[in-house]
Amino acid sequence: MATEQCPTATSPAAAVPSESKRIGAELDALIGPAVQGDRDAVSEIVRLVHPLVRRYCAARMGATGHLTVTADDVTQEVLIATVGAIPRYRDQGKSFLAFVYGIAANKVSDAFRRRRHTAYPMADMPELASAAPGPEEWTLAAEHRAATMELMRVLSPTHREVLVMRIVLGWSAAQTAEAIGTSPGVVRVMQHRALNKLRERLRDT
Repeated sequence: MATEQCPTATSPAAAVPSESKRIGAELDALIGPAVQGDRDAVSEIVRLVHPLVRRYCAARMGATGHLTVTADDVTQEVLIATVGAIPRYRDQGKSFLAFVYGIAANKVSDAFRRRRHTAYPMADMPELASAAPGPEEWTLAAEHRAATMELMRVLSPTHREVLVMRIVLGWSAAQTAEAIGTSPGVVRVMQHRALNKLRERLRDT
């Protein structure tokens, strides 16, 4: 009978959760001094969360040609909001990293609410046909994204976050649990229920 092989310490599947766990522990050690006004601690927090926030925003937003902001723009908004929230931060039983992901989720949602098409004027018509996606491709892609977002609205915010982290980002149940402040078992249950709810909605449409 085949046995499931555990990822090695050098494999991507193992490295990402390990990185998140390490950074989460460092953040929890830094947040106390940061709340007390230690600027070096605040700077270190920003340095640590930046790659994780950038990865999260890129996965949530995908191709952002239809938006007035990019994943990098939203990442900067998240970092600024995080720094602004640090003096008021209070430990509520979840990791500080989970708190940051909560800010990131809100900022990504704001970006989609602000979405609108942007026109770029040209002085002359191009002589050669462009290989870039045209209006039809952009329209179809936008419709697909809109349909996906509409489908995801049947889920609670926490269930949406679990699906993004587990399916889009490819995180383990343990890493997702750490980010939202729960256990891997609860994450698996939430993922199962969320997928079942999406299947039911698709059958009803």
